[in-house]
Amino acid sequence: MTKIKICGLTREEDIKSVNLWLPDYIGFVFCKSRRQIDPNQAGKLKKLLDERIRAAGVFVNAPLDFIERLFYDGIIDIVQLHGDESPVYISKLKSRIPCPVIKAVRVKNADQILKYEKFPCDILLLDAYVEGFYGGSGKTFDHSVVPKLNKEFFIAGGLNMENIERTIKMLEPCGVDISSGVETNGIKDDDKISKIVRMIRSLDKKA
Repeated sequence: MTKIKICGLTREEDIKSVNLWLPDYIGFVFCKSRRQIDPNQAGKLKKLLDERIRAAGVFVNAPLDFIERLFYDGIIDIVQLHGDESPVYISKLKSRIPCPVIKAVRVKNADQILKYEKFPCDILLLDAYVEGFYGGSGKTFDHSVVPKLNKEFFIAGGLNMENIERTIKMLEPCGVDISSGVETNGIKDDDKISKIVRMIRSLDKKA
């Protein structure tokens, strides 16, 4: 089954929507972004989140203490790293908190992806490379460069109703990460969330 992550939630309305349509994961962005949220607000939203949905915290070169505190405060269940985090950083993080770690790759070529596959993370997240952006650009990338991988991976970057079925069939990722593709004017759109979740679930039933 293709896992679904809706990233960049900031409002109670967003939580109500995902609670209704039940993606597998949601994302709280704790790095510089128009979707950035502070720990206090994220904690309030996490309390409203259906317990069947796991919350990922999205970070860029964050202090380990900050991530550890959010995990043990029950605000996040998974860590998603979008910066320049090294294998040593990831190993230290995993020694401090018992949760899955996702490492984002801003894709340039196949060799680069294979290099990151050797990192001590649990899952890769393949995203578009855009100069000056660590993620969340809403841009797609050339999916034909993705090599055969042994590690589970998510696909991100400009996914929406128009391209997500083709992407899933082509790459067979363990999951997809969607943000701008379920927004209207920069705000999460319940109708778009419902349509994309139902469409992906229908693909799983056909498989």
